[in-house]
Amino acid sequence: MSMSEQPREPQADEPQRDPAGPPSADPSGAAEAAQGEPDEPWVVSDGQVASPEALLAELGGVSTASPVGRLAATVERLSREVRAAQAEAEGRALIELAKGVLVERLKCGPAQAARQLSELAEQAQVSPLELAVDVINQAARDRMSEVTDAFLAATKAADEAEAESAAVRLRAAESGVLAADDTQAVADALLEQALRPLGAVAVAIWAAGPDGSLTLAGSAGFSPAEATRWRYVPPDVVTVARRGLVEREGHWITALKATGLPTIGLHHHPDGGRAALPAGTGGRVHGVLEIAWPEPLEPQPPQIVRQVEALAELCAHTLETYTPVPTGALEPRVVPDAAELMDLADGLHDPALVLVPHLDADGHLVDFRIQHVNDRFLDPAGRPRAVVNGALLLEAYPMAAGDSELFQRVERVYATGEPFRARRMSLTALVDQVPLSAIADISISRHGTSVLLIWRIEDETARLASLLQNAQRLGRIGGFEENVLTGEITWNGQLFDLYGRPQTSTPVPLEELPAHAHPDDGVSIRRFLRTLLHHRRPAGAAFRLQRPDGVTRHIRIVAEPVLDTDDRLLLVRGACQDISAQHWTEVALAATRDQLAHTEQQATERNRLTLQLQHAIMPPTQAPLQVAGLQVAVRYRPAETEQLVGGDWYDAVVLPSGRVLLCVGDVAGHGIEAATSMVVLRNALRGLAVTGAGPGQLLSWLNVVAHHLTGAVTATAVCGLYDPERRTLRWARAGHLPPVLVREAEAAPLPLGSGLLLGAVPEAAYEEKEMQLAAGDTLLMYTDGLIERRDRPVEESLTHLLTTARTAPSTLDQQLDRLLTYSKSDTDDDTCIVGIRVG
Repeated sequence: MSMSEQPREPQADEPQRDPAGPPSADPSGAAEAAQGEPDEPWVVSDGQVASPEALLAELGGVSTASPVGRLAATVERLSREVRAAQAEAEGRALIELAKGVLVERLKCGPAQAARQLSELAEQAQVSPLELAVDVINQAARDRMSEVTDAFLAATKAADEAEAESAAVRLRAAESGVLAADDTQAVADALLEQALRPLGAVAVAIWAAGPDGSLTLAGSAGFSPAEATRWRYVPPDVVTVARRGLVEREGHWITALKATGLPTIGLHHHPDGGRAALPAGTGGRVHGVLEIAWPEPLEPQPPQIVRQVEALAELCAHTLETYTPVPTGALEPRVVPDAAELMDLADGLHDPALVLVPHLDADGHLVDFRIQHVNDRFLDPAGRPRAVVNGALLLEAYPMAAGDSELFQRVERVYATGEPFRARRMSLTALVDQVPLSAIADISISRHGTSVLLIWRIEDETARLASLLQNAQRLGRIGGFEENVLTGEITWNGQLFDLYGRPQTSTPVPLEELPAHAHPDDGVSIRRFLRTLLHHRRPAGAAFRLQRPDGVTRHIRIVAEPVLDTDDRLLLVRGACQDISAQHWTEVALAATRDQLAHTEQQATERNRLTLQLQHAIMPPTQAPLQVAGLQVAVRYRPAETEQLVGGDWYDAVVLPSGRVLLCVGDVAGHGIEAATSMVVLRNALRGLAVTGAGPGQLLSWLNVVAHHLTGAVTATAVCGLYDPERRTLRWARAGHLPPVLVREAEAAPLPLGSGLLLGAVPEAAYEEKEMQLAAGDTLLMYTDGLIERRDRPVEESLTHLLTTARTAPSTLDQQLDRLLTYSKSDTDDDTCIVGIRVG
């Protein structure tokens, strides 16, 4: 099976789009149209009529040499020819009428009028058909032209092409009505030319009898069976059409279901909108024009209302000469056995279709028409019943001729009369070119000249029961029910498995549950039973079930009481779940949580001791050194995260020689190891500095200490010796950032000297640099925690430090505090700064 929803084909006056649209003749070919029978609609979808071109597109891989492919190709060709011929005839009639107007106005011949019409259309840059409609409107000045002028005025600020298209539609509809032989053809012309562009899907023309009755004079968009049911409405029966007959301004309905009024097509479009307008001329009402929309109808603008009123007036001219056919002379459009079968299908609880044979011009069976679908019908593509009703079987469901051979089965049942039934038959439907399969039980039977097709999609109740059973198995859940009056106990198979008992054994009553549980769980089970049986409230408990095979399982039981009308306990139902895996998981998680809590406590204590050790050795500030002509200040900022206690260190001390030792360093890593290594290096440098050696030699000795005596740690450092008498600074660096000199509002790093980081190699030499300082100079030594950023290179961060250092506050302490405040470091590392200012 498959279904297709194609856009409407443009009318003769509309721009050409993709070839898809409402055929104007039955898709079986031109033979039926030649016999003058009313055209049968193709599949309707959302108010549109699907084209036969959609059939080949739906067939996908079906070969054009197959019967279905040949049928689709024939239908496509004939429908295209019929639509083109009909559009050409309707447009030609309007153009010829416009030529006649020009002949009368210009006093010229037909040939000159034709040339004049073509030249005017070319100058106005419109189609000849649009210009012809404009000429007719100018000459006629009738109700149709008034409606057109009003519509053009209302849409002047909107799309002019839409307004011109509306004018062409009205005149094309008028031309079709005038050329129609009967009211049925009038209904077809109105629907296709004027109403379908407004979103309508069906139209009915009612003729009013002298006794107040209504006769269905013509309809389009409704199924033949529906039209047959509503061919006559007795007097005083209130319907939508009768409301339109009584209310002179017309009756507009937003949603049909809300009114409760009966009317034609009620079951096909129950939620759709309706409009019923009196069709009258000269003060006399001859009937009613009823229009159906598939969706709720919003209030229409005045120009649309006037269009519809003009169409109702067109119907009135046809109804003036309409002569009702005697009831006995009406040929039934639905054969008696099909009508009875439709009633039978409506009484079924399964989806059912009533099919009637569809013959070609030579009397050969080519398809089956879906004469009726019952209320239980559900389309695989989600289309409403009205869309499928009246369509050809292969048109609506091309895949019926595919691997499932559904069409061949229907064909054989119709030919032989032998019923066909199949269980779990695979049906394939194309939904938006995606094949969807469903499993169904199929029944096909012939009744007279009709075929009844019934399918039952795999039982949803059975599927849900299977789903529930699998869920209970996977969740290890067993259910029970115990009748307290009769003592009858019902267990499902999963509960027997939980108890480790064969399914042939007797279920265990609730009152005996303590005997099958661990003795330590007796209190909780008795509390559960007391709440459930005595207080008659839902209850739950967890216990250890001791099974006959010696296995102990952890069970969670929940149950609820069921009371009768006298509020007496009738039965108890509940479920048991094996939570052994969950229990042991919780035990393991509890042990893991305890271990993690202990480890976290140890780590917190370790970090606390490390931080205390660091603060004892490296206080955030230090008492100022008493050196003549020199200010010394230090700052230490610990890491923001306690777990990242680092190895940054500083020192500023006056040596016995009178010189001042200045140094900062950074031991790699964090934690207690980095802190203890920092203490070793700091104290070692203090002791070595007493020897009077220079900075380069001090770092060489400190490298030996780092490599051999501290567990091969690595560190960076910068070491300087300041001579207060000469105001000179000798310094060396071991892989550390250079010091910064601030002089007269300018800041620059000192020249780099060579030197590896400490501890990298057993022996290393370090280059010394010497610099003469002047009064007012400020020297800054720091660790990388002051400037380092994850997303910036070191050079860019150093530039920011130099910019900040140029602004020198009045005191050295303020300057160091300013550097810490405006630091953009984001590594959460600790930071050391040593600053001196020459007085």
